[in-house]
Amino acid sequence: MHKHILTALACTALWYNAAAQKDSINTIGLDEYIFSSSKFKENKKNIAQQILTISSKEMEWAMPQTTATLLEQTGNVFVQRSQAGGGSAVLRGFEASRVLMVIDGVRMNNAIYRSGHLQNIITLDNNILERAEVMFGPASTLYGSDALGGAMVFTTKAPQLSGSRHATFNANFMTRYSSANNEGTGHLHFNIGLRRLAFLTSVTYSQFGDLRMGTDMNPFYNGFGLRNEYVARINDKDSIVKNTNPFIQKQSGYTQYDILQKIRFQQNSKINHTLNLQLSNSSDIPRYDRLTDIRNGKLRFAEWYYGPQRRSMAAYQFEAKNLHGFANEINAGVNYQYIQESRHQRTRGSNALQQRFEDVDVVGYFIDIRKKTGKHEITIGTDGQYNYVQSKATSIDIVTKESKPLDTRYPNGGSSMYYGAVYAQHVFKIVKDKLILNDGIRLNYVSLNSRFNDTTFFPFPFSTANQNNTALSGNLGLVYMPAKRWRFAANGSTGFRSPNVDDMAKVFESAAGTALFVPNPNLQPEYTYNTDLSIAYVANDRIKVEATGFYTWFRNAIIADKFTLNGQDSVMYDGKLTAVLANQNKAEAYLYGFTASITAKLNQYVSLYSSVSHTYGRYINSAGITVPLDHIPPTFGKTSIMYQQKRFNGEVFALYNAWKRLKDYSPSGEDNLVYATPNGMPAWYTLNVRMGYNINPYMGIQIALENIMDSHYRQFASGISAPGRNFVVTLRGKL
Repeated sequence: MHKHILTALACTALWYNAAAQKDSINTIGLDEYIFSSSKFKENKKNIAQQILTISSKEMEWAMPQTTATLLEQTGNVFVQRSQAGGGSAVLRGFEASRVLMVIDGVRMNNAIYRSGHLQNIITLDNNILERAEVMFGPASTLYGSDALGGAMVFTTKAPQLSGSRHATFNANFMTRYSSANNEGTGHLHFNIGLRRLAFLTSVTYSQFGDLRMGTDMNPFYNGFGLRNEYVARINDKDSIVKNTNPFIQKQSGYTQYDILQKIRFQQNSKINHTLNLQLSNSSDIPRYDRLTDIRNGKLRFAEWYYGPQRRSMAAYQFEAKNLHGFANEINAGVNYQYIQESRHQRTRGSNALQQRFEDVDVVGYFIDIRKKTGKHEITIGTDGQYNYVQSKATSIDIVTKESKPLDTRYPNGGSSMYYGAVYAQHVFKIVKDKLILNDGIRLNYVSLNSRFNDTTFFPFPFSTANQNNTALSGNLGLVYMPAKRWRFAANGSTGFRSPNVDDMAKVFESAAGTALFVPNPNLQPEYTYNTDLSIAYVANDRIKVEATGFYTWFRNAIIADKFTLNGQDSVMYDGKLTAVLANQNKAEAYLYGFTASITAKLNQYVSLYSSVSHTYGRYINSAGITVPLDHIPPTFGKTSIMYQQKRFNGEVFALYNAWKRLKDYSPSGEDNLVYATPNGMPAWYTLNVRMGYNINPYMGIQIALENIMDSHYRQFASGISAPGRNFVVTLRGKL
């Protein structure tokens, strides 16, 4: 039956009659322009670093519910999820605070970005993005601390001027329904353009219900991941309730809205000013993995959720182009961000709801200057950011409403962190379109200060934690194109990450209650030294084959390991004797791997794309034993057949992951073996189909059937199962 469904859908997608497609989603060739490599427009073929680009057209075609899903569906980025309202991208074995996120030139990583798994990427609305670029490998020369495994650089759409005395107005809307979680999303953005002034407004609202997993279970692990029961409050008592449909992952839904407002003023033909306001907020987001934790044979938690996840930003940007003299282009800006997070948990049978709140204020600036002279393109700049973290906590009796003090996640006296740097990046076209040198250097300075005003809950042997770190980062690459068809690139780069407040000073429980993380004020910065080799071959603009291999030496790697608190390796926490762990600098770790892809235009309408990525990582622990490094995904990839015409597009594609065996899990607990099978995480694949039809120049419809086989699977290190068979319908329109 499954085969018949797939065949019918594939035939529908591949043989629909219509006129020729105007624009192609999959492009073949070496010429493509990017912005992340120098912060200015640059031809991708001149850059030695591996960079993935995603256009707004590709984003629309993917119909992703979140930006995390967008990256995942490329087949080039692995994504971990602890809950439905999440998505933590992994780049070359680095995740969370070891990869950098940038939105419209503003650094998103802040002082409380943790090293485990992050969901902050879902606060970026993919419906208003113009492009996304993913830099694989250290990107610290341009972007500073945290870009150890790479950087994800996102750019929103720009307000459009009318270019005349007459005002212009255009609007785009989208509405989408997905069956796997009863998603309902509505999006609208519109632009008002005057001769020198333009306004862009965007609003998106999404509602996600409880997620349904696939029903086609792995026969060797039948029952794995099923939500057989959940905790409900009935007559003022916590009751364990049988789930009438164990394939529905109860208590996983949430809502979210995103707003963007941009105002552009063109001073003259060379100078633009832009005010950029962004707000993302959500409902409470259930921490699904924790809600399935078991203690003494029964569900442990009655409640565990993140409070509304708020990200707001106000940024001003100055842009000058076509200048003469010491600079040809200048980008400069100042920005402010406010981030609010909270965690709420209550053990089953207890009336005490523990609530921990974090408020982060971030002020930043950047200045980037570019000069072209002869064969040289030089970019110099400076940037800085000041973070202030305030952490509060309280325990509320849900019956009497009485509140009591509670230990905070971060130092209760407040924490501050400052990043500052100067950098230079250089592109030297030794022989134009033949031999190009990339080189750059950056000087980083980072300071951190935390204060523990109250040590009642944990008698730490210190009341303050302070650090001041400096580091040099650099890159050196060479691109050689002996002929139009061939491109070879060699790249060496270093990365730097200074410990932040989350690394050094937090207290939290992990690994389903088996470990307690405590502060370690003696942490030092992490460093990576990376080399990679790339090759690309293009034949007659019909076939493109690309491959990149890399090796990364990870020095002073911060790894969770056994620790002591006041001489004890275990302490009582939340009524249980719990092992003490802390982040510590391990002497050495290493990673290596490869990515490979092929894009082929089979005929005028049909193209093929296939990619595969593999990473291997190990570190030497305190006993001198080589053990698996955490966050290393299994081999994964994507294969797709695309049919494109003027009014109709169709795609049949498969996403796949190899096994993550038990022997390859890190002993730190970050890989969440507790949410996997006893043997690790099984291999899986999904078959999917998408179709889109332009009804007229102003309206189009897209439909998709994802996970056609209704397979049950779970991504490595994830605490929630992936969507089962999912029917998606999207209606788009424009004025």
